[in-house]
Amino acid sequence: MTATTAVVEGAAGAPGERRRGRDDPRGRLHRWDLRYSPYAFVAPFFLFFAAFGLFPLLYTGWTSLHRVELTSPERMEWAGLHNYARLLGNDFFWDALRNTFTIGVLSTVPQLLMALGLAHLLHYRLRAATFWRVALLTPYATSVAAATLVFVVLYGRDYGMVNWALQAAGVGPVDWQNGTWSSRCAVSSIVIWRWTGYNALIYLAAMQAVPDELYESAALDGASRARQFLHVTVPALRPTILFTVVVSTIGATQLFGEPLLFGGAGGQKGGASHQFQTLGLYLYEQGWFNYHLGRASAVAWTMFLLLLLIATVNALLARWLGKDR
Repeated sequence: MTATTAVVEGAAGAPGERRRGRDDPRGRLHRWDLRYSPYAFVAPFFLFFAAFGLFPLLYTGWTSLHRVELTSPERMEWAGLHNYARLLGNDFFWDALRNTFTIGVLSTVPQLLMALGLAHLLHYRLRAATFWRVALLTPYATSVAAATLVFVVLYGRDYGMVNWALQAAGVGPVDWQNGTWSSRCAVSSIVIWRWTGYNALIYLAAMQAVPDELYESAALDGASRARQFLHVTVPALRPTILFTVVVSTIGATQLFGEPLLFGGAGGQKGGASHQFQTLGLYLYEQGWFNYHLGRASAVAWTMFLLLLLIATVNALLARWLGKDR
C-alpha cells in the first residue's frame, strides 16, 4: 500500500470516526459538562435571589396597590394608587423623609471626611500599622444593638458621660433623646462611629494603588504633604469617593436599627415628636404597629424608587468623571 492510498483511506474513515465520537456517551457528557456546568455553578445564586430578593420585591409592589391589614393578610382589596396618594399627603411621611435626609447629611459628610483623613495618616509608615487598621474595623464588626445601647448610656440625660463632660465645661445638660437637633446629632454620631473605619480602609486600599511616581514628582516640585494630598491623592480617589458617597447615602436612606434602639420603648416613633423618625422607622410603624401592610408596602417602594434615583445620579456622575479624565 502506497502512502497516497493510506492517506485516502484515512481521510475516508475520518468522518465515520468523528460520527462514532459524537455518539460516544463519554464524549457527549464531556460536551454537556463544558457547555452547561457554568450555568449550574451560578444557578444557586439566581435561585436564592429570585426566592428571597425578586419575589418579595414584586409582591411588596403588588401589596402596595391593595388595602390589606396585618391581622388578615389574606384579604386584599384593590386600592390602586390610593396608598401612594395618602402617603404623599401625610405630614409624618414628609417628616420622616426630612429626618432621613438630615441624619444622612449629618452622618455622611463628617464620616467620609474623617475616613479620608485617617486613611491619609495610615498611608504613611506608622508604628503598629496593622493594629491601627484592625482598630478602625472594630466598630464595624460591633453589632448595631451593642453599639447603640452603649451610646444610649453615654447620652443619658441625668447620668450620661456626655452631659457630665458638658457640665464640666460649663455647659448645661442636653436632653439628647427628646430634643430635635440633639437627637438627630446623637443618632448620626452612632452611624459615624460605626462606619468611619470601614470607609477609611476602603480609601486606604485606593491610596495604595496610586503610583509612587506621582508623589515623588510632586515632592521634587516642592509640594508639601498637604498639597500632595489635595492635588495627587484626592483626584486619584474620585471614583472611590463617589462610591463611598453613594453607598453611605443608600445606607442613610435605609437607616433603621440605630434610631429604633436609641428611641427606647417607643423607638418606632422616632421620639415623642417624631423628631428623628426615619423612613425605615415609618415603614415599621405603619406595618407592625398600625397593621397597615398596604401603606407599609407603599413606603417600601417609595424608598426603592429613591434608591433607584440615587443609582441613576451615581451613574451620571461616574460618566461625567470618566469624560473629565
